[in-house]
Amino acid sequence: MSRIVRVLLVLAVIAVLFGVLCIGVIFVATGGNPVNGIQVALIRFSLNGREDDLNMPAGSDPTPVRFTVNRGDNPRLIAGNLLNTGLITDQQLFVDYLIAHDLDTELEAGTYFLRETQTIPEIALALTDSRNSVINFVILEGWRIEEVAEAIDRHGMFGFTGTDFMRVVGRGVQLNGGFAFQVGLPAGASLEGFMFPNTYQLPPDITATGLRDLLLEEFLRQVGSSAFTQASQQNLTLYEIVTLASIVQREAVRREEDPTIASVYRNRMDINMKLDADPTVQYPLGEAGDWWTQITQADYQGVVSPYNTYRSTGLPPGPIANPGLSAINAALNPAVTPYFYFQADCSGNGFHNFSETYEEHLSKSC
Repeated sequence: MSRIVRVLLVLAVIAVLFGVLCIGVIFVATGGNPVNGIQVALIRFSLNGREDDLNMPAGSDPTPVRFTVNRGDNPRLIAGNLLNTGLITDQQLFVDYLIAHDLDTELEAGTYFLRETQTIPEIALALTDSRNSVINFVILEGWRIEEVAEAIDRHGMFGFTGTDFMRVVGRGVQLNGGFAFQVGLPAGASLEGFMFPNTYQLPPDITATGLRDLLLEEFLRQVGSSAFTQASQQNLTLYEIVTLASIVQREAVRREEDPTIASVYRNRMDINMKLDADPTVQYPLGEAGDWWTQITQADYQGVVSPYNTYRSTGLPPGPIANPGLSAINAALNPAVTPYFYFQADCSGNGFHNFSETYEEHLSKSC
């Protein structure tokens, strides 16, 4: 065999070995899928020079948009849904970005709160972890259940409406478990008074029933088991305590006055005197847009309702609002005072003047 032939054979062997080595490197580098690896490389190359498109948000509205990725949704379907929702402007660019950055297999089913001010890279990264998606929701002390429902609609991030919520907290609601028995909830009564005011971080997939149950659990946690014993020792149900607390909540401006205001009403209850509480006149008059309307002198007797404590003796049929813990504790533990009357201080500072007699009460009028 000539020297030239031997050299050619050696070169051929080297070429084959080099080819096998290159194929092996490509095979390893592409995770065993060289065709896919080539496609990814081409996509990455195609994205060069498109940084401006990738970093251009779809809009300028920072309002969170509820967006759901369902199990089994592929990247193209997700991108199409993002496009239809107005969160991106280029479906293919979004898909290409996912593939180029190995995020197409990292997308996680769940509910997200996205903004059209986010860029494609920001949205793509967000959709890889649904654990950071929460609904921050605030219920203020003294709100009635209709105001909670309106807050749900204003919020815009819930998967249900305020009307849905009212269906599970309004009159005639059916509860599982022993909550109704524990608090002495009358048959057919709403859950007014028990939607505990607080700041909540809620899971994005929470339902109307789930929110209701969470608020009831928070109520029980906040008042504690001793509240039931205290109420029973006073020959009252917790439902009656919360009813009184809701009046105290609406009457008091300064929370430090809660126990004193509660004492006025408890003193009146002890002698079977009408409570004469203005918020109980406002409650039946309330309507959307004006739940706590300004009442007139004529309303005291003109509002015909079992809630109107200017016409009926004793507590109204149920709570008129959702009281906070201070008002509930005041109803359970009123101050010991001789007072039967109170009215707003003439300075307008939120405090009240308290009196033992009606004559003294009149003398302190502004």
